[in-house]
Amino acid sequence: MAISKELLDILVCPKCKGDIYLTEAGDGLICDNCKLLYEIKDDIPIMLIDEARPLKEG
Repeated sequence: MAISKELLDILVCPKCKGDIYLTEAGDGLICDNCKLLYEIKDDIPIMLIDEARPLKEG
């Protein structure tokens, strides 16, 4: 079961409150402003700033 479109529409980055979007693989949510990846585990987005991974440059 994937994340619903309705949930994606209301989720924002917890750090900057900006827009986030689903990765191509569907395994995380990306905030371009903060350059962070919020992982999705067991179909649950982990929206904790301390748990987010920095995006790789390049």
